[in-house]
Amino acid sequence: MARRKLEKFADVRSFPNVYENFHPMIPELRGENTEIVEMKGLWAQKHFKNDNPITLELACGRGEYTLQLARKYPNRNFIGVDIKGARIHQGATIALEEGLDNVAFLRMKIEKINNFFEPSEVQEIWITFPDPFLRDSKDNRRLTHARFLDSYKAMLANDGVVQLKTDSPELYQFTMEVLESYEGVEILYKNEDIYASPLDFPDLEFKTYYEKKHLLDGRKIRYVRFKYV
Repeated sequence: MARRKLEKFADVRSFPNVYENFHPMIPELRGENTEIVEMKGLWAQKHFKNDNPITLELACGRGEYTLQLARKYPNRNFIGVDIKGARIHQGATIALEEGLDNVAFLRMKIEKINNFFEPSEVQEIWITFPDPFLRDSKDNRRLTHARFLDSYKAMLANDGVVQLKTDSPELYQFTMEVLESYEGVEILYKNEDIYASPLDFPDLEFKTYYEKKHLLDGRKIRYVRFKYV
């Protein structure tokens, strides 16, 4: 198993659709064949070679949501972000096999995301089934903690939105409390059981590997959508 992971790490470094930050304290990005590249403010121009809007999927895992959105919206650009190289390998491989030129992946710690995106460079953020970090001592690692909201605000366009999809009632409740106390946020929509009635947004129909497992376990899927004002 460990050997296979190492093979994937080596393999993914030759991919043209994967970028990696090897050292969180060094704001340096490496692309194909570990070549140093400058992408901040240049994602649409340099990688996608268009001026289409950019969507990020944070904690993307295998990139299932990234891939499904990219198939549905060929005129948008999508970047899956995660720290797990073996998982990114799977999503990046599928994107290459399917010729999805509107997909890229970024391997890095999300805490450092502002190192690689300019203000207003991103139009939409999805946070799909992230680790809820249930221990209170780790609440600042939750991707809807105020410090992460500050990061998202810095790179979102004026009309940009953030969306959280989770099975965790604890993370959902925490998120609602943060949003209600965070100055300059407007909650556009919230639902504690999205499948209890017809979906209000068609993009919610996409299901990740973990979401399918959660549904089989009888868990409710929660969703909130918000923007900065």
